[in-house]
Amino acid sequence: MDRKMSPETRSALEKLADWFRARSIWMLHYCTGCGAVELPPSMTSRFDMERFGIGPMATPRQADVLLITGYLATKTLRRVIYTYEQMQTPKYVIGFGSCTINGGIYYDSYNVITRLDLYLPVDIYIAGCMPRPEAILTAFNKLREMIEKGEANGWKRYEENKEWYRANQLKALNGEVYVTR
Repeated sequence: MDRKMSPETRSALEKLADWFRARSIWMLHYCTGCGAVELPPSMTSRFDMERFGIGPMATPRQADVLLITGYLATKTLRRVIYTYEQMQTPKYVIGFGSCTINGGIYYDSYNVITRLDLYLPVDIYIAGCMPRPEAILTAFNKLREMIEKGEANGWKRYEENKEWYRANQLKALNGEVYVTR
C-alpha cells in the first residue's frame, strides 16, 4: 500500500526539498471541539511553536498541515475533506486528541466519526483528552523528522488509494458510520 523510499533512492533534490519543508510548516487548524483550547498556549511565548518553524495559516491553499482538533461529526466531515483536497501537495494530517482516534467521549454517537484515518490519511495522532502543549510540540517535531526523512507520505497513500478513501467517505456521508467498540 505505501511505498517507502529508502534514503539511497531519493534524489539529492528530493532530500533538499524535504529538508526545507521540515523547517517551514504552515498549519491550518480545523477546530471542531474542545481540543482546540490547548492550541493557543502552544503558539504563545511559553512554548513558542514558531521557534521550530511552525506557524498558523489562514487558508488551505497555503497550509502544509491540516490539524483536526476534537470530535468530527459526519456533517463536518464533508468540509474537512474539501479543505484537505484544496491543500497543495505535499500535505500532512495530524489527528489531535482522543476524538479523532476513537470518537472520545462521543464514541457511541450515531453522527460522530470514530476513526479519522478511514477517511483521510493521518500522518500522526496526538493522543489525550486534551493533549498538552508539550505533546503537541513533540508530535510536530516528529512530523518534522518524518518529512525530512521522506517518511510522511499520507498524501501519496490518499492519491494511490483514492477509491478506498472515497468509498469510506461516501458511506459516512450517507449515514453508514463505522463504529469501533
